[in-house]
Amino acid sequence: MVHEILDDPAVRDRLVERWSPDVVADDTVDRARVGEIVFDSPEQLAWLESLLHPLVGERMGEWRAALGPEVGLAVVEVPLLFETAMEDVFDATVAVVAGDETRARRAGLRGTDLLEARSERQLPQDEKAERADHVITNDGSLDELTRQVSELVGVLARPAHM
Repeated sequence: MVHEILDDPAVRDRLVERWSPDVVADDTVDRARVGEIVFDSPEQLAWLESLLHPLVGERMGEWRAALGPEVGLAVVEVPLLFETAMEDVFDATVAVVAGDETRARRAGLRGTDLLEARSERQLPQDEKAERADHVITNDGSLDELTRQVSELVGVLARPAHM
C-alpha cells in the first residue's frame, strides 16, 4: 500500500516540495533516495510517517471493507506493526524472522540499502517473535517457507480463528 501511496501524484508533489525534485526519477518516487533522507534524520522520518501512516490506515480500512464474505483469510504485511501499535487491528499476528546474516544477504540481493538504519527503527526480531501470535522462521529454502506458510494458513483459516 505504501508503494501505491507513494505513486499518488499528490503525495509525490508533497515529497518534492519538502525535499526537492531529486526524490523523483521517471515520475516515480525514488524510495532509496527517500530512505537516505529519512533514516539520517528523525525529524524527516517523523514528517514522512505523519504523511503516510494516516493514508495507509485509510487505504487498509477501505481494502478490508471491500473484502466479500467469501474471503476467509486476508493478509496484510506491516513492517512496523508492533512499533506503531497496530497489532490490535488484526485478528492474528505473524512474525517472519531470519538470522541477521540471512537478512543482510537477502536485502543486498533485493537492492535494499540501509538495512542497518531500517533495522534500528524496528524491534529486535526476538521481541517481535515473542509478541506475535505465530512465528515463521525463514532461514531455509523456499520449499521450507512454503510448507510453514501452508501449515499456518490451515490453522488461521479454521472457523475458531475467524
